[in-house]
Amino acid sequence: MTFGFLSPLYTAVSWIIVQFHSLFSHVFDPDGGLAWGLSIVMMVVVIRICLIPLFVKQIKATRAMQAIQPKMKAIQERYKNDKQRQSEEMMKLYKEAGTNPFSSCLPILVQAPFFTALYGVLASIANDKTIGVIDQPLLESAKQAHIFGAPLSAKFVGADSIHIQIVCAVMIVLMSLSQFITQRQLMTKNVDLSVKTPFMQQQKMLMYVFPVMFAVMGINFPVGVLVYWLTTNVWSMGQQLIVIRNNPTPGSRAWDERQARLKKAGRINPDGSIQKVGLVAMLTGSKNPKGAEAAAQAAVAESVQVRRQQPRKQSKAQRQATAAHQPHTAEQADAPDAAPVADQAEAKPAASTGAGKPGTKAGGSKPGAQPGQRQQPRRGGQTGQRPKKK
Repeated sequence: MTFGFLSPLYTAVSWIIVQFHSLFSHVFDPDGGLAWGLSIVMMVVVIRICLIPLFVKQIKATRAMQAIQPKMKAIQERYKNDKQRQSEEMMKLYKEAGTNPFSSCLPILVQAPFFTALYGVLASIANDKTIGVIDQPLLESAKQAHIFGAPLSAKFVGADSIHIQIVCAVMIVLMSLSQFITQRQLMTKNVDLSVKTPFMQQQKMLMYVFPVMFAVMGINFPVGVLVYWLTTNVWSMGQQLIVIRNNPTPGSRAWDERQARLKKAGRINPDGSIQKVGLVAMLTGSKNPKGAEAAAQAAVAESVQVRRQQPRKQSKAQRQATAAHQPHTAEQADAPDAAPVADQAEAKPAASTGAGKPGTKAGGSKPGAQPGQRQQPRRGGQTGQRPKKK
């Protein structure tokens, strides 16, 4: 059976499942739900291990987005009537910060093709069709597999019995609940609550939207797909617990708790660095604990700095009015070159012809003038005129 450009993906997913099924068949019944269910679980584990670098990138992108939220708000207020300029300034800010709003969604976006392929594989099994490397014997084996009495390809909608619907309903509830807990622990412990930003409101909304969305969509998922999502949600919850405990967001509640633990254990040096390298270095990509802590402290400083109000742009008339009210300094008042430029320009030829002669008024200045006094120009343009010969 051909699936166009998705054929390689279907082949890859089915191959991973078949390999783990072959392994678990030595321990469990090859036609049982444990062999096939654990094969799906292990496929999720393989995918999530491969996604760890993207997860690290997601953490950095999320931290960067939190740090630039005050700047984003200032740009929105400054260019609220010019959407094009606002968009240009936002893109410039993303480029300077090295992040964008979609970076935090990378793991989900990468998982989407595997989810689509798994859904297609299970749908083909339900329709009694071979797919990928699952041939007819494996197809017959998969159709016989049941998880808690429900076939792998069974759905809540259109189920043959109440028992199957109960199994599907319980798995849907667990899937949605795990998603909610994961998002809630992120909002309550790993977000800097001292700054109210649109990013926080967005995360709070997702905390309630995602579980509802999973519950609505879950009634059309086969049991095998429910196993996939429940496994990946549990993995995400455990992975996030490790990150919140060992590499929390600077300024968050988890950050304060971690600093208190390290201080109590005597692991914080006088310069604020940590003595031992732990998961902080692994998740931040730094092999130097001092560098990891310095980066975290820099993030805190950046977060505090961007909270300051941006200076408003003044017009030319306002700048001139401000400069006119500023008092001159003592150096400007006593400077010998404070005379008008025109007088200085006219003084040059006079100095070249009348210099050294007694009684000659060089540069239009009076004899005996004290140094440092401001010279006033004469009326009638007589300043700097050459004396007549007798």
